[in-house]
Amino acid sequence: MPIASNFTSIYSKDWEINFTQCSPNGYLKYTDLCHLLQMTAACHSEIGGISFSDMQEFNQAWVLSRMRVEIIELPKWKDIITIKTWIKTLARSRSVRALEVYVNRKKMAGSETFWAVFNTQTRRPEALALPHEHFEFYPEHKATQTPLSKININPDKELVFEKTVVISDLDIVYHVNNVKYLEWCLDSIDEKAILEQQIESFDMNFLKELSLKDKVVLHENKLDKHSVFSITKKDQTCFALQLNWK
Repeated sequence: MPIASNFTSIYSKDWEINFTQCSPNGYLKYTDLCHLLQMTAACHSEIGGISFSDMQEFNQAWVLSRMRVEIIELPKWKDIITIKTWIKTLARSRSVRALEVYVNRKKMAGSETFWAVFNTQTRRPEALALPHEHFEFYPEHKATQTPLSKININPDKELVFEKTVVISDLDIVYHVNNVKYLEWCLDSIDEKAILEQQIESFDMNFLKELSLKDKVVLHENKLDKHSVFSITKKDQTCFALQLNWK
């Protein structure tokens, strides 16, 4: 679609938190927080003319490579949250996007995300085919205190579970949706960590895509201040998550 008349390089969108997005404690689920962050990024790309539909004309899509989320306070049921987003960098096949979450102008969370342009036929990265010169970039405008980073996976880890990818795990580009990886890991930890909001921040690295009927293994390495999860397929790491505890 053409660039919208109300396009701006810094974009904000309001969302009301409903009960289906909340944990039993009434606060927004970490997974749904990530969903809302990504939906806001998608809305911004749509009014800017680089949405999934626009990119599909060239068999392209944005795929998430890394994501960091820092949580000050989780929003709760019925809160109206404002998510603000901007692009820090965009060059050829790679882009870094920042996002911030507010309730009544109070910052609740910040996130930095690293995206790659992915050809949905060849399943390989390639340069963005669409024009994007109308976007202004803000490389110095940070949403998180700590930048994106590579997660180090300790070989001293414990098997948590094995699973086979099912149809409900997949998204529109026919691979496991990135929030599903987070959901699998969070479902394996002590529920008190969720209900008592013990997670201060988390990092995710998406390394290789997973498809329908893939058989995967989840491992965990526990330390005092953080836990590292890894998901492997045939001994190749496809995903890593680091949960940092308060």
